[in-house]
Amino acid sequence: MTKELSPTLIRADFGETYEERKMMAEAALEAGFTDIIIRKEDAAFTRLARYNAIVADGEYLYLDGEKIGTLVDIADAEGMEKAYRVTTPYAVVNPADWRVIPLENLISRFQSTGIKLYACVATPAEAKLARETMEVGCSGIAVVPSSPSELAAFGKSAEESMPEADLTQAVVTGITPLSLGDRVCIDTSSLLEQGEGMLIGSSSACLFLICSESFDSEYVNSRPFRVNAGAVHSYILCPDGTTHYLSEVKAGTPLLSRLPDGTLRSVDTGRVKIERRPMILIEAEAAGRKHSVVVQNAETIRLGTPAGAVSVADLSIGDKVLVRLESGGRHFGHAMAETILEK
Repeated sequence: MTKELSPTLIRADFGETYEERKMMAEAALEAGFTDIIIRKEDAAFTRLARYNAIVADGEYLYLDGEKIGTLVDIADAEGMEKAYRVTTPYAVVNPADWRVIPLENLISRFQSTGIKLYACVATPAEAKLARETMEVGCSGIAVVPSSPSELAAFGKSAEESMPEADLTQAVVTGITPLSLGDRVCIDTSSLLEQGEGMLIGSSSACLFLICSESFDSEYVNSRPFRVNAGAVHSYILCPDGTTHYLSEVKAGTPLLSRLPDGTLRSVDTGRVKIERRPMILIEAEAAGRKHSVVVQNAETIRLGTPAGAVSVADLSIGDKVLVRLESGGRHFGHAMAETILEK
């Protein structure tokens, strides 16, 4: 099975000299990018750190010796036809000039093939266009920066392309202690702020803000890297707009985290603990519909509210909690425009 690449590749194969290309690869690693395209003759770059060194050899891309992608320069109709004929898992296209219509054609052509389309971009504006064309956008981008200092701007553009996470208020209508269940505790490789949390729920139509354990408690010390996320069946929102079941989250899984000021960021899962614990069902009503989330019945679990993070032990009927609402349903984690009833 071909290894899945991240949504952002860095092309460190464009520099004219060995030192220029090496500086680009080093800057990409320092900026946190993990999928970097290098030339075949620059194999020594693999010693810089451990990352996905994607080797460009002629028109093909290789990872760990496997041919995974095709590089296609598009300057005319012939280039478009060549792109259409790609059969490798990844197609990385490099337009001579950035026009939306050819990209629309490529997105449409590859959408039902299983081949992932990546567009080469030189600016954050081009990256935004690639991600938004025809609503679904490309599967990813391959950044061709003119200097190492420009890479930070692409990290920012990736944050701007995260899914909408506007929160609204839902009124708590039910609080019911349950018996033992399997709950998922997510320890991240980042320090989380007080009030920062993840979006989790029993239905993708309504995700509750479950806050980090960054607060000191009478019973335990704070765990500022942890979100005690809830029951294994729950959905959790990811940085690319898809959802996972909590049971699917594992070390290395990127998850979406929301700071108290509304800023979104991607945090990596460092460890997951699934343990049997007493659970509690929180029900709330928003936009005329009832929604729910099941979390551990413990004082350290806090939900986001307009007044800040509130422990489930202190939550009362009639209180307001913060939720993200979404219409339609989900199919393998992807949003779908369909009628669905979950209860």
